[in-house]
Amino acid sequence: MSSCSTAKKTLSQPEKILAAKFSLKKLKPLDYILLVIMSCFIGWLYYRSSVGINYHWQWHKAFDLVFTPGQNGELPYFFQGIISTIRLSLWGMLFAAVFGLLLALGRRSSFIFFRLPANAYIQIVRNIPPLVFVFIFYFFISSQLVPLLGLDNLFRNYHGNENLLQDILFGNSQLWENLFSGILCVGLIAAAYIAEVIRSGLDAIDKGQWEATSSLGLSRLDGFRFVIFPQAIAGIVPALAGQFISIVKDSSIISLISIQEITFVGSEMANSSGLIFEIWLLVGAVYLILCLSLSLLFTQLEKRSLRHLQR
Repeated sequence: MSSCSTAKKTLSQPEKILAAKFSLKKLKPLDYILLVIMSCFIGWLYYRSSVGINYHWQWHKAFDLVFTPGQNGELPYFFQGIISTIRLSLWGMLFAAVFGLLLALGRRSSFIFFRLPANAYIQIVRNIPPLVFVFIFYFFISSQLVPLLGLDNLFRNYHGNENLLQDILFGNSQLWENLFSGILCVGLIAAAYIAEVIRSGLDAIDKGQWEATSSLGLSRLDGFRFVIFPQAIAGIVPALAGQFISIVKDSSIISLISIQEITFVGSEMANSSGLIFEIWLLVGAVYLILCLSLSLLFTQLEKRSLRHLQR
Protein backbone atom coordinates (compact mmCIF):
# COMPACT_ATOMS: atom_id res chain seq x y z
CA MET A 1 0.00 0.00 0.00
CA SER A 2 1.39 3.41 -0.92
CA SER A 3 2.31 6.05 1.61
CA CYS A 4 -0.25 8.39 0.08
CA SER A 5 -3.14 6.03 0.81
CA THR A 6 -1.79 5.45 4.33
CA ALA A 7 -1.73 9.23 4.96
CA LYS A 8 -5.31 9.49 3.78
CA LYS A 9 -6.43 6.81 6.21
CA THR A 10 -4.76 8.49 9.16
CA LEU A 11 -6.69 11.73 8.66
CA SER A 12 -9.20 12.40 11.41
CA GLN A 13 -12.75 13.43 10.60
CA PRO A 14 -12.28 17.14 11.46
CA GLU A 15 -9.14 17.23 9.30
CA LYS A 16 -11.09 15.73 6.40
CA ILE A 17 -13.77 18.38 6.84
CA LEU A 18 -11.17 21.15 6.87
CA ALA A 19 -9.41 19.70 3.84
CA ALA A 20 -12.69 19.63 1.94
CA LYS A 21 -13.58 23.12 3.16
CA PHE A 22 -10.36 24.90 2.31
CA SER A 23 -9.32 22.97 -0.82
CA LEU A 24 -9.85 24.62 -4.18
CA LYS A 25 -13.03 23.45 -5.84
CA LYS A 26 -12.85 22.12 -9.39
CA LEU A 27 -14.50 24.47 -11.83
CA LYS A 28 -17.68 23.23 -13.43
CA PRO A 29 -19.24 24.43 -16.73
CA LEU A 30 -21.55 26.77 -14.81
CA ASP A 31 -18.50 28.28 -13.08
CA TYR A 32 -16.91 29.06 -16.45
CA ILE A 33 -20.13 30.66 -17.64
CA LEU A 34 -20.27 32.86 -14.52
CA LEU A 35 -16.63 33.84 -14.98
CA VAL A 36 -17.29 34.85 -18.58
CA ILE A 37 -20.34 36.89 -17.54
CA MET A 38 -18.37 38.64 -14.79
CA SER A 39 -15.49 39.35 -17.17
CA CYS A 40 -17.88 40.84 -19.71
CA PHE A 41 -19.54 42.96 -17.02
CA ILE A 42 -16.18 44.27 -15.73
CA GLY A 43 -15.11 45.00 -19.31
CA TRP A 44 -18.35 46.86 -19.95
CA LEU A 45 -17.88 48.94 -16.77
CA TYR A 46 -14.33 49.81 -17.81
CA TYR A 47 -15.51 50.82 -21.30
CA ARG A 48 -18.36 52.96 -19.99
CA SER A 49 -16.10 54.63 -17.39
CA SER A 50 -13.53 55.51 -20.06
CA VAL A 51 -16.18 56.85 -22.45
CA GLY A 52 -18.89 58.30 -20.25
CA ILE A 53 -16.99 59.56 -17.20
CA ASN A 54 -14.84 62.62 -17.72
CA TYR A 55 -12.37 61.87 -14.96
CA HIS A 56 -8.64 61.91 -15.47
CA TRP A 57 -6.93 59.44 -13.19
CA GLN A 58 -3.83 60.86 -11.54
CA TRP A 59 -2.34 57.87 -9.78
CA HIS A 60 1.19 59.29 -9.91
CA LYS A 61 0.10 62.32 -7.90
CA ALA A 62 -1.81 60.12 -5.47
CA PHE A 63 1.21 57.90 -4.81
CA ASP A 64 3.47 60.94 -4.50
CA LEU A 65 1.10 62.34 -1.88
CA VAL A 66 0.82 59.03 -0.04
CA PHE A 67 4.59 58.62 0.20
CA THR A 68 5.38 62.25 1.05
CA PRO A 69 7.28 62.27 4.40
CA GLY A 70 5.80 64.16 7.32
CA GLN A 71 7.33 67.03 9.20
CA ASN A 72 10.77 66.48 10.76
CA GLY A 73 11.28 63.32 8.75
CA GLU A 74 8.28 61.52 10.23
CA LEU A 75 6.40 58.74 8.48
CA PRO A 76 4.10 59.87 5.66
CA TYR A 77 0.74 61.02 6.96
CA PHE A 78 -1.06 58.20 5.13
CA PHE A 79 1.06 55.53 6.84
CA GLN A 80 0.57 57.21 10.21
CA GLY A 81 -3.15 56.69 9.65
CA ILE A 82 -2.59 53.01 8.83
CA ILE A 83 -0.55 52.49 12.01
CA SER A 84 -3.20 54.34 14.04
CA THR A 85 -5.90 52.05 12.61
CA ILE A 86 -3.89 48.93 13.45
CA ARG A 87 -3.17 50.21 16.97
CA LEU A 88 -6.80 51.16 17.57
CA SER A 89 -8.04 47.82 16.21
CA LEU A 90 -5.65 45.67 18.25
CA TRP A 91 -6.38 47.44 21.53
CA GLY A 92 -10.08 47.40 20.68
CA MET A 93 -9.96 43.64 20.05
CA LEU A 94 -8.20 43.04 23.37
CA PHE A 95 -10.64 45.17 25.34
CA ALA A 96 -13.68 43.74 23.51
CA ALA A 97 -12.51 40.15 24.09
CA VAL A 98 -11.98 40.65 27.83
CA PHE A 99 -15.14 42.67 28.40
CA GLY A 100 -17.15 40.38 26.11
CA LEU A 101 -16.02 37.34 28.13
CA LEU A 102 -17.10 39.03 31.36
CA LEU A 103 -20.47 39.92 29.83
CA ALA A 104 -20.95 36.34 28.61
CA LEU A 105 -20.18 34.94 32.07
CA GLY A 106 -22.51 37.48 33.63
CA ARG A 107 -25.20 36.61 31.09
CA ARG A 108 -25.00 32.95 32.14
CA SER A 109 -24.69 33.66 35.85
CA SER A 110 -27.29 32.33 38.26
CA PHE A 111 -27.10 35.61 40.22
CA ILE A 112 -29.60 38.16 38.98
CA PHE A 113 -27.30 41.03 40.02
CA PHE A 114 -24.81 39.85 37.37
CA ARG A 115 -27.24 38.47 34.80
CA LEU A 116 -29.61 41.44 34.61
CA PRO A 117 -27.03 44.23 33.99
CA ALA A 118 -25.11 42.08 31.48
CA ASN A 119 -28.28 41.23 29.57
CA ALA A 120 -29.46 44.85 29.65
CA TYR A 121 -26.14 46.15 28.32
CA ILE A 122 -26.03 43.59 25.50
CA GLN A 123 -29.59 44.36 24.40
CA ILE A 124 -29.11 48.13 24.54
CA VAL A 125 -25.85 48.20 22.58
CA ARG A 126 -27.01 45.70 19.97
CA ASN A 127 -30.14 47.75 19.28
CA ILE A 128 -28.51 51.18 19.01
CA PRO A 129 -26.82 52.20 15.74
CA PRO A 130 -23.01 52.28 16.23
CA LEU A 131 -22.82 55.88 15.01
CA VAL A 132 -25.36 57.04 17.59
CA PHE A 133 -23.53 55.10 20.31
CA VAL A 134 -20.21 56.72 19.38
CA PHE A 135 -21.66 60.24 19.60
CA ILE A 136 -23.45 59.53 22.89
CA PHE A 137 -20.36 57.96 24.42
CA TYR A 138 -17.88 60.54 23.19
CA PHE A 139 -19.80 63.73 23.92
CA PHE A 140 -21.69 62.75 27.05
CA ILE A 141 -19.77 59.95 28.72
CA SER A 142 -16.13 60.21 27.69
CA SER A 143 -15.89 63.84 28.81
CA GLN A 144 -16.95 62.71 32.30
CA LEU A 145 -15.20 59.33 32.34
CA VAL A 146 -11.64 60.58 31.85
CA PRO A 147 -11.72 62.93 34.91
CA LEU A 148 -13.58 60.27 36.92
CA LEU A 149 -10.77 57.75 36.32
CA GLY A 150 -8.15 60.38 37.16
CA LEU A 151 -6.64 60.22 33.67
CA ASP A 152 -7.15 63.85 32.68
CA ASN A 153 -3.78 64.91 34.07
CA LEU A 154 -2.01 62.10 32.21
CA PHE A 155 -3.76 62.68 28.91
CA ARG A 156 -3.89 66.47 28.88
CA ASN A 157 -0.82 67.54 30.83
CA TYR A 158 1.79 64.94 29.89
CA HIS A 159 5.00 66.71 28.88
CA GLY A 160 7.48 63.85 29.01
CA ASN A 161 9.22 62.26 26.08
CA GLU A 162 7.69 58.99 24.94
CA ASN A 163 10.05 56.05 24.72
CA LEU A 164 9.98 53.67 21.77
CA LEU A 165 7.63 51.21 23.46
CA GLN A 166 5.14 53.94 24.38
CA ASP A 167 5.28 55.30 20.85
CA ILE A 168 4.58 51.87 19.33
CA LEU A 169 1.80 50.93 21.74
CA PHE A 170 0.07 54.27 22.23
CA GLY A 171 1.41 56.73 19.64
CA ASN A 172 1.85 60.44 20.22
CA SER A 173 1.08 61.49 23.80
CA GLN A 174 -0.99 64.44 22.55
CA LEU A 175 -3.45 61.95 21.05
CA TRP A 176 -3.66 59.53 23.99
CA GLU A 177 -7.08 60.79 25.07
CA ASN A 178 -8.43 60.36 21.54
CA LEU A 179 -6.97 56.85 21.38
CA PHE A 180 -8.49 55.97 24.76
CA SER A 181 -11.92 57.21 23.68
CA GLY A 182 -11.68 55.37 20.36
CA ILE A 183 -10.68 52.09 22.00
CA LEU A 184 -13.57 52.32 24.45
CA CYS A 185 -16.08 53.17 21.71
CA VAL A 186 -15.00 50.35 19.41
CA GLY A 187 -14.51 47.86 22.25
CA LEU A 188 -17.80 48.55 24.02
CA ILE A 189 -19.76 48.08 20.80
CA ALA A 190 -17.96 44.87 19.79
CA ALA A 191 -18.07 43.42 23.32
CA ALA A 192 -21.86 43.09 23.18
CA TYR A 193 -21.65 40.92 20.06
CA ILE A 194 -18.63 38.95 21.27
CA ALA A 195 -20.46 38.22 24.53
CA GLU A 196 -23.30 36.54 22.63
CA VAL A 197 -20.82 34.54 20.53
CA ILE A 198 -19.02 33.27 23.64
CA ARG A 199 -22.30 32.56 25.43
CA SER A 200 -23.55 30.47 22.52
CA GLY A 201 -20.27 28.55 22.48
CA LEU A 202 -20.51 27.81 26.20
CA ASP A 203 -24.16 26.78 25.91
CA ALA A 204 -23.23 24.34 23.16
CA ILE A 205 -20.99 22.35 25.52
CA ASP A 206 -22.75 19.25 26.78
CA LYS A 207 -23.57 19.22 30.49
CA GLY A 208 -21.79 15.89 30.74
CA GLN A 209 -18.51 17.75 30.27
CA TRP A 210 -19.15 19.66 33.49
CA GLU A 211 -19.95 16.41 35.26
CA ALA A 212 -16.74 14.87 33.90
CA THR A 213 -14.67 17.71 35.34
CA SER A 214 -16.30 17.19 38.74
CA SER A 215 -15.61 13.45 38.62
CA LEU A 216 -11.95 14.19 37.92
CA GLY A 217 -11.77 16.26 41.11
CA LEU A 218 -11.38 19.58 39.32
CA SER A 219 -12.87 22.68 40.85
CA ARG A 220 -15.49 24.53 38.81
CA LEU A 221 -12.95 27.23 37.90
CA ASP A 222 -10.27 24.73 36.83
CA GLY A 223 -12.84 22.72 34.90
CA PHE A 224 -13.91 25.85 33.07
CA ARG A 225 -10.32 26.93 32.32
CA PHE A 226 -8.89 23.61 31.17
CA VAL A 227 -11.86 21.68 29.77
CA ILE A 228 -14.95 23.75 28.99
CA PHE A 229 -13.51 27.02 27.70
CA PRO A 230 -11.00 25.48 25.22
CA GLN A 231 -13.80 23.43 23.65
CA ALA A 232 -16.08 26.46 23.43
CA ILE A 233 -13.38 28.61 21.83
CA ALA A 234 -12.63 25.95 19.22
CA GLY A 235 -16.26 26.00 18.16
CA ILE A 236 -16.65 29.79 17.93
CA VAL A 237 -13.40 30.76 16.20
CA PRO A 238 -15.15 31.56 12.87
CA ALA A 239 -17.75 33.74 14.60
CA LEU A 240 -15.08 35.50 16.66
CA ALA A 241 -13.06 36.06 13.49
CA GLY A 242 -16.01 37.85 11.96
CA GLN A 243 -16.39 40.09 15.01
CA PHE A 244 -12.70 40.97 15.15
CA ILE A 245 -12.68 41.78 11.44
CA SER A 246 -15.73 43.96 12.04
CA ILE A 247 -13.73 45.88 14.65
CA VAL A 248 -11.21 46.84 11.96
CA LYS A 249 -13.96 48.03 9.64
CA ASP A 250 -16.00 49.71 12.38
CA SER A 251 -12.94 51.69 13.46
CA SER A 252 -13.68 53.94 10.47
CA ILE A 253 -16.66 55.34 12.41
CA ILE A 254 -14.23 56.77 14.95
CA SER A 255 -12.99 59.21 12.32
CA LEU A 256 -16.14 61.26 13.04
CA ILE A 257 -14.76 62.19 16.46
CA SER A 258 -11.46 63.39 14.95
CA ILE A 259 -9.33 60.34 15.71
CA GLN A 260 -6.63 60.24 13.07
CA GLU A 261 -7.01 56.72 11.74
CA ILE A 262 -6.88 55.85 8.04
CA THR A 263 -10.42 57.01 7.18
CA PHE A 264 -9.86 60.40 8.82
CA VAL A 265 -6.47 60.75 7.11
CA GLY A 266 -7.89 59.68 3.76
CA SER A 267 -10.72 62.20 4.05
CA GLU A 268 -8.29 65.04 4.75
CA MET A 269 -5.95 64.04 1.93
CA ALA A 270 -8.77 63.59 -0.59
CA ASN A 271 -10.36 66.95 0.27
CA SER A 272 -7.09 68.87 0.21
CA SER A 273 -5.70 67.33 -2.99
CA GLY A 274 -8.88 66.79 -4.99
CA LEU A 275 -7.81 63.21 -5.75
CA ILE A 276 -11.09 61.82 -4.50
CA PHE A 277 -11.27 58.47 -6.25
CA GLU A 278 -7.57 57.65 -6.04
CA ILE A 279 -7.22 58.29 -2.31
CA TRP A 280 -10.44 56.51 -1.34
CA LEU A 281 -9.54 53.50 -3.47
CA LEU A 282 -6.20 53.32 -1.66
CA VAL A 283 -7.99 53.57 1.70
CA GLY A 284 -10.31 50.76 0.64
CA ALA A 285 -7.30 48.67 -0.41
CA VAL A 286 -5.76 49.14 3.05
CA TYR A 287 -8.91 47.86 4.79
CA LEU A 288 -9.08 44.96 2.33
CA ILE A 289 -5.48 43.93 3.08
CA LEU A 290 -5.97 44.21 6.86
CA CYS A 291 -9.22 42.23 6.87
CA LEU A 292 -7.92 39.54 4.52
CA SER A 293 -4.83 39.14 6.69
CA LEU A 294 -7.00 38.66 9.76
CA SER A 295 -9.20 36.21 7.88
CA LEU A 296 -6.19 34.08 6.91
CA LEU A 297 -4.86 34.23 10.46
CA PHE A 298 -8.12 33.01 11.96
CA THR A 299 -8.35 30.27 9.33
CA GLN A 300 -5.04 28.92 10.59
CA LEU A 301 -6.21 29.27 14.19
CA GLU A 302 -9.35 27.31 13.38
CA LYS A 303 -7.29 24.48 11.91
CA ARG A 304 -4.96 24.40 14.90
CA SER A 305 -7.79 24.47 17.43
CA LEU A 306 -9.50 21.50 15.80
CA ARG A 307 -6.25 19.55 15.69
CA HIS A 308 -5.61 20.35 19.34
CA LEU A 309 -9.00 18.97 20.37
CA GLN A 310 -8.26 15.68 18.60
CA ARG A 311 -5.06 15.06 20.59
